[in-house]
Amino acid sequence: MKYGYLRVAAVSPALKVADPACNAARICEAIEAQAAKGTELLVFPELSLSGYTCGDLFLQKTLLQGCMDALRTVAKATEGKRMLVFVGLPVVCEGKLYNCAAALADGKVLGFVPKTHLPNYNEFYEARHFVRGQSAPALAGLWDGLTAPLSTDLLFCAKGHPETRIACEICEDVWVADPPSSRHAQAGAVVIVNLSASNEVIGKREYRKKIVAAQSGKCVCAYVYCDAGAGESTSDMVFAGNDLIYENGALVAEAEPFSTGACEAEVDVGFLIAERRRLNTFGNREGGEGEKYLIAEADFFTDALPEPFVSPTPFVPEEEGTLGERAQLILNMQANALAKRFAHTKAKTAVIGISGGLDSTLALLVAARAFDLLKKDRADILAYTMPGFGTTGRTKNNSLALMREMGVSARTVSIADTVLRHFEDIGHDPAQLNATYENAQARYRTMILMDAANETGGLVIGTGDLSELALGWCTYNGDHMSMYAVNCGVPKTLVKHLVRAEAERLGGGVREILEDILATEISPELLPPDAAGNIAQKTEDIVGPYELHDFYLYRFLRRGDAPAKIYYLARRAFAGRYDDATLKKWLVSFYRRFFSQQFKRNCIPDGVKVGSVSLSPRADWRMPSDASAALWLQEAENL
Repeated sequence: MKYGYLRVAAVSPALKVADPACNAARICEAIEAQAAKGTELLVFPELSLSGYTCGDLFLQKTLLQGCMDALRTVAKATEGKRMLVFVGLPVVCEGKLYNCAAALADGKVLGFVPKTHLPNYNEFYEARHFVRGQSAPALAGLWDGLTAPLSTDLLFCAKGHPETRIACEICEDVWVADPPSSRHAQAGAVVIVNLSASNEVIGKREYRKKIVAAQSGKCVCAYVYCDAGAGESTSDMVFAGNDLIYENGALVAEAEPFSTGACEAEVDVGFLIAERRRLNTFGNREGGEGEKYLIAEADFFTDALPEPFVSPTPFVPEEEGTLGERAQLILNMQANALAKRFAHTKAKTAVIGISGGLDSTLALLVAARAFDLLKKDRADILAYTMPGFGTTGRTKNNSLALMREMGVSARTVSIADTVLRHFEDIGHDPAQLNATYENAQARYRTMILMDAANETGGLVIGTGDLSELALGWCTYNGDHMSMYAVNCGVPKTLVKHLVRAEAERLGGGVREILEDILATEISPELLPPDAAGNIAQKTEDIVGPYELHDFYLYRFLRRGDAPAKIYYLARRAFAGRYDDATLKKWLVSFYRRFFSQQFKRNCIPDGVKVGSVSLSPRADWRMPSDASAALWLQEAENL
């Protein structure tokens, strides 16, 4: 397991009912194939050595002994392989017959986990043959005088990795009101495997996925579900081999019904462990649950580098059809939050500074939507363009055009002369294009907006986004401040997609303007333009590409990843787009800026949270302003 990833697979081979030797051979073939791929956890279906549909043949000693012989064959196939394997078979223990999952590693049987909930309805008659599994441990006989523990309360972990615990339940166990996996998770199991034989009927696949997804999410675990498939008897039903792998409620791999091949994925166990630390509602608060379990260790982690799919835009939905729906949901969240603030304060106007950039554009779109919700006249949205030393004709014209198309009140206040007088007052040479030169403009613009809001009984709507807060790319007590910040929970990569979605929805003249804004370089426009009148101060040349910083922010805050893991995943996500030196440069920069700029985040105004990552000091991210970044920088700089 490298960088916290565990390589898992569920395989539903074509079996022969009541032919353990044949089934063992096919399972061994799958083990060899998966070992070649570096799989560390491999799961086969319920009763996979015998076949699930044996009926009363389960009561025959010949079949039972054949299954034990087959288990010996499969166990031998795991020798020398760094892999934990689960196979299903009927097991006799203390004169009773159990439907079991056997855990195998390096030629040994680590233990048997019996099924707890035995269905006895419709086509299923398990209670006719098997007894219910119990937590009290017993010893089941193997061969050559060997025994293995049999208990529902068995956990399996890799040597040297006590936090990575794996537990097992069988088919029906997950369908009941209180699944055993809930208790296993509270005892520390971060991966649950389910050996299943779930027949296929209309609508069951969808319901099965909901059940497994919910359990994975509730238990904050990875869930590997392996379903019986080809070869089972079709006398009364059919099995489709609908294998599933979930991680914290999200589907990461699925075998389509009646398809062949393995269902494979790399699950981020490191993230799951970090998420459990973060959620203080998770786990058995009274303690002691894990003390009841038997723990079996085995060496099944490999040193192979993981190869997971890593999205370069984790804040933006991947599916084309989802983007429009997600965008409208986010815009409605922002608009309803702003509408609530207006209803509470009884404010008369919304005052917004419009720069012709993405953030202020999104804020204006949200404000218009909020006023529509409140049935307020959009003319009471006072949109100010405040051209200064760096304002270009393109951004100013887009600002005015957008105001006109949106039906808001457009106002222009030039700030150049006033800022020059301010420079005289404080003794600043305007030829010095330093922080004073830039920030004086930002602060004066904020003063205009604040005073205009006081004059009209309004609220200043903040435009800054989540990415800017993370990097501290805002002027303290300038654009850093507002009376309500509608974009503070929206990272820059998502801002672009929201504006693009609104362009598609609104169409016409608004669409043309929004598309040009999307095509404009991101800039605060605080430094003079070049000789051709184009933007000279380009934000991403100074602080780095926002797509990288958003990626780093998500992995750092939401996934809890260390610098080395973030760097490795960034190399996969941005392969062919950024070289290693560039990725490292901006990763180091991210940590430096994030830690040094916390003082700005500690006093930000109210704003709406729209996703799982937020930097509000009141609810989501609390960090002292003088916290040291030394540990993170040391790891990042040594990559």
